[in-house]
Amino acid sequence: MSDNGYFDSGIPKPPVSRGSQGQKFNVDGNVSPVNGETRRGDYSNDTQSTMQFSPLRPSGQFAGRGTEDSGDSGLGQFEVQHGDGMAKRHGHVGLIVTLVMLLVLVAAAVGGFFAAQSYFSDKAAPGVMFGSRSVAGQSAAQLTQTVKSAVSDSKVEVADNAEQDTKATLKELGVKVDVKATVNALLQAKSSAGALRINPFQRQQVSLVTSTDDSAMSDYLTSTFVKEGERAKASTIAYDKTSQKFTVTAGKEGKAPKLDTVKSAVAKIVANPGTTVSAPISYGSVPMPISEEAAQEAADTANQRIAQSVTINNGDSKSFTIPADVVAGWVDSSSDVAKGTITIQYDSEAMSTYLESTLPKQLDQDAVAQQDIKNAQGTVLTVTTKGVNGVKVTNIATTAQKVLDALNNGSTESIAAQTTVVKYKTESHVADYTKANGDMWIEVDRSKQTVTVYKGSTKVKSFNVCTGKDSTQTDNGTFYVNIKYQTQDMRGTDYLTKGVKWISYFNGGEGFHAAPWNTVGIATGDPVTHGSHGCVNMLTADAQWIYQNAGVGTMVKVIGTQPTGAVR
Repeated sequence: MSDNGYFDSGIPKPPVSRGSQGQKFNVDGNVSPVNGETRRGDYSNDTQSTMQFSPLRPSGQFAGRGTEDSGDSGLGQFEVQHGDGMAKRHGHVGLIVTLVMLLVLVAAAVGGFFAAQSYFSDKAAPGVMFGSRSVAGQSAAQLTQTVKSAVSDSKVEVADNAEQDTKATLKELGVKVDVKATVNALLQAKSSAGALRINPFQRQQVSLVTSTDDSAMSDYLTSTFVKEGERAKASTIAYDKTSQKFTVTAGKEGKAPKLDTVKSAVAKIVANPGTTVSAPISYGSVPMPISEEAAQEAADTANQRIAQSVTINNGDSKSFTIPADVVAGWVDSSSDVAKGTITIQYDSEAMSTYLESTLPKQLDQDAVAQQDIKNAQGTVLTVTTKGVNGVKVTNIATTAQKVLDALNNGSTESIAAQTTVVKYKTESHVADYTKANGDMWIEVDRSKQTVTVYKGSTKVKSFNVCTGKDSTQTDNGTFYVNIKYQTQDMRGTDYLTKGVKWISYFNGGEGFHAAPWNTVGIATGDPVTHGSHGCVNMLTADAQWIYQNAGVGTMVKVIGTQPTGAVR
């Protein structure tokens, strides 16, 4: 203990009043003598801070220090108290403010997390790398442009020891890039990470999706580096539009570049698109890389596939058969020089592109309301316009997959496209043939060899005609005009009459038409000698009047009996 009554233990001594330098406080609050003077402290006011000293039992790092007495004569505790417990209240307020700030930060973090999840739902996730570049946040359209740009910038610098060199594109080297599949891979990258998909510190590298035709690579390098007479070529197949089948071009033995270094360079570019990679090449003597027999086998397979008839229907009234030359354009032959084989597959991207542009034109149809003619009792007498459902092709990608499956499996069954269908409406007209100036109808009187046109009960016009001969008499009954032709070649089992005009059919092959070759039969009304094959022969002007005034749906009543000769 020092001479001022405190342990020399490292505990801070009580503060000295700022008002009297050199003054000390006793435990009772009185001022100790300084320079021989004794003064009472001015700190007894309740509104001011007070200082108290009370004994403190040693503990922690101070346990065992000082005196051996474990009583109250150990370390002193010095405590500063503010009036009315202000220090404690200030401590509580600080804790509440801190908790509120933490809750705000947590809420902001959660909100930001879900906002990021939503934003990147149809875009490349943070941390997705395409080669050396980040594509985070790019949409499908932007990724497509990124992939195409990278492919365009990708080059292989090929050189031999004779100082020949070239800078080749992937396409020139027989490398086909599936842009759509690459974009899908970029969009799906990190999808298995779940909620951590948007973690920017978790990276995933995505490569180009490609296929390589070794034969095309060999052909390009050979044509670039090897003289024509020294080249070895693989047998190939190609579609011949004239013969409409795949044919074989035989290969030959010779000198050819070795592909291993070039294929290795391509692999590096696939992993890191948009770069240029060097590939030194050497040569070797090689036999015909793919034999003529192997190529013929592949051509036969391709010809079997294009011989399939692929028909797609809209589930209603339309169907479409894909032309053989279009299917041939989808056939993609891939040569494996190492194995000496040619494999046949289909270009699914070309197939999808064709179907996307063609199916809507071929299978979509607008709805057409059905037009009925009814009597007063509501019975449909005839349909003047047949109803057509509205059909729109949808989800063409699914239909394209069905087409691909059918081609691979050799199926010839019609493929039903996915469509949305709108049922047609029906509109009805109630005909009245009894009132004056009612609906038009036509009476064919075989006994009189006349045609009379009425509007309801009102007679409009009458014509002389000649009906069917005895062996092909015009049928009696009630019929309706169902189809009309301004000009048509009419034929039967024993006749052909070209360029017949103003035809209005009402009963199968029976109808009104101009018969300028039968003016005598029309004038005399003699179907026995000059009768038709069942039609109603009329003068040209009269047949034209019927054609122009009696619309589809006009009722035709054929009455009477076959005369025995001329009636006029």
